[in-house]
Amino acid sequence: MPKITYVSCDGDERTVDVPVGTSVMRGAVFNYVDGIVAQCGGNMQCATCHVYVDGAALDKLEPREPGEDGMLDFTASPRRPNSRLSCQLKVTDAVDGLIVHIPERQN
Repeated sequence: MPKITYVSCDGDERTVDVPVGTSVMRGAVFNYVDGIVAQCGGNMQCATCHVYVDGAALDKLEPREPGEDGMLDFTASPRRPNSRLSCQLKVTDAVDGLIVHIPERQN
């Protein structure tokens, strides 16, 4: 099972096993990771699962689709080049070791 590391804005790290096919957002919610609000339940309607993806992993992820790209304009914390909605990041074996940084604010 791939391991995903969630890093809080304070620098605290939490690594959890997330099943293949699950989203990075669901991995956080199912494992009670603080900072991923996920108000819309993963329907790409709220941007409260915003994360900053560690640069080394960006090439392993599917590119942003237009809907995600547009929703990132509504994040509570600043949008960056490595900003993604964790509900749109599907866990695969290729992303084992993925590190995502949780912004200071989600809403």
